[in-house]
Amino acid sequence: QVQLTESGGGLVQPGGSLRVSCEASGFSTLDHYAIGWFRQAPGKEREGVSCMSIRDGGTYYEDSVKGRFTISRDGAENTFRLEMTSLKHEDTGIYFCVVKPLMTAQALCNKKNVVPWGQGTHVTVSE
Repeated sequence: QVQLTESGGGLVQPGGSLRVSCEASGFSTLDHYAIGWFRQAPGKEREGVSCMSIRDGGTYYEDSVKGRFTISRDGAENTFRLEMTSLKHEDTGIYFCVVKPLMTAQALCNKKNVVPWGQGTHVTVSE
């Protein structure tokens, strides 16, 4: 059974850093997949903030997070991380990971109506 499990959220002050992780289990291989981090902010539409194509190594970042967020894979493991620095109030939201086969990083991040598999992890940026 394939499963995505997010972890690592929490409360952080503006300007601070936080790392969230996603463990993908049950996949025989992720070689042909793209993985992305989506954010559901209060009162806003769900949006892709950072995505990675495992197949071609490409990455994509939504404009508001460029230079602040970094998506990575933990070696050859099925654990993916999103390092978030210089956090802002508007980064607050539920972060969840998504995997899709045969997509580029940008295509995944721009995909609409993405349905999360897991519960996500809450990130709150506040004083």
